[in-house]
Amino acid sequence: MSSRVYQYAFPTECCANINLGEAFKRFFQGLGKHPKFKKKGRSDSFPTECYANTIDSCGKPIELNGWSHKLPFIGIVRTYEPIEATTKKITISRQAGDWYLSCSYEFHAITTPKTTDVIGVDLGVKTLATLSDGKVFEGVKSYHKFEAKLSRLQYLNRHKEVGSANWKKAQLKIARLHRKVANIRKDALHKLTTYLAKNHGTVSIEDLNVSGMLRNHKLAKIS
Repeated sequence: MSSRVYQYAFPTECCANINLGEAFKRFFQGLGKHPKFKKKGRSDSFPTECYANTIDSCGKPIELNGWSHKLPFIGIVRTYEPIEATTKKITISRQAGDWYLSCSYEFHAITTPKTTDVIGVDLGVKTLATLSDGKVFEGVKSYHKFEAKLSRLQYLNRHKEVGSANWKKAQLKIARLHRKVANIRKDALHKLTTYLAKNHGTVSIEDLNVSGMLRNHKLAKIS
């Protein structure tokens, strides 16, 4: 086995233990389920502590700037837009066959004009949210749009031999379709929360078990 594996093993193990501690903390606080071992092929990722103009544990240089990152053994990774901040940690992950670089930054907080506007939010299932001023955020019907295609892919994949090349290709198509639906829903939530944060100083939300409502698959598909 290459010596690089052993050189990277210790810092990666430290990050994994930190994540495990956070997972147990959430479990004992009733905010999450009991931690489980990660399965190969599901949520594949590994973190690395990276600082600008430093040397990694294998003696390779790490160069970070606003437009691109030079990582050891990988090369230049360009960013979509420049970020003027200090990089603290980088997590490399794989989702639906594509690789992603997630960066943790340290930057000075920007003071924004304070607002005293108060708004109430009524969360729903048929509609994403209804505000007390009458503004309505419609739920994204993304699942219905891709439901037929997803059902078709899953049906065709049932007749393939598990582990074969064609089975893996079909699994990748299904995973990418699931990711597309998830990204559409995340985009709708980000737009809602951004609107509330920018335009209102105080947000009041009714005490509803939304996660419990979404466990009902018929209701969850509506939103």
